[in-house]
Amino acid sequence: MEAFAAAYRYALENSERLGRALTRHLLLTGIALSIALLIAIPLGILIARRARLAQPVITAVGALRLIPSLAVLFLVLPYLGLGIRPALFALTLLALPPILINTYAGMRGVEPQTVEAARGVGMTPRQAFWRVELPLALPAILVGVRIATVETIASATLASFINGGGLGEFIQIGFALNEVSVMLVGAIPVTALALGAELLFERVLVLLNRETGLA
Repeated sequence: MEAFAAAYRYALENSERLGRALTRHLLLTGIALSIALLIAIPLGILIARRARLAQPVITAVGALRLIPSLAVLFLVLPYLGLGIRPALFALTLLALPPILINTYAGMRGVEPQTVEAARGVGMTPRQAFWRVELPLALPAILVGVRIATVETIASATLASFINGGGLGEFIQIGFALNEVSVMLVGAIPVTALALGAELLFERVLVLLNRETGLA
């Protein structure tokens, strides 16, 4: 309890710095996830319609998860330098696989008969996609987004190692000073953000599954 009390005092004394770190952490997470969404969802839809592309693309993107984020950070340093750019690159690579794989799985999980029925009532291919296929695939896609969000929030702490900022700064300082209380100032908000995102997505998925009749 003493460590938590000390962390609270340290957070109050450094509230301005903590606010800046939190803002940078959310910025890193938000931008990385946005880029990953713009790449992974269209690509997942594409490979769901092109069976021959699916396995090579999924294998290649899945292999990205085998590379530690910290290793990616240091590998791109010679090309992107220090700061936010290499951090965004590494976090985007981390977020891509779950979104792409779940988008592919969600699109492939839509029954062909359902799409044919939509076409049978006069829908164009575009209308069938937006009104039938995508809504039915959305729960699976959101599961991938949830996984990517939680992992990105947690991994964004590594950005501090390359001057990218974020809540990892306090964890890094705490390690350097061997002060658990300082580490907690960074670790507690990261944990709260990850749990909050998890609970939010869980609630959205429950509501969405009810709407689509999957729950």
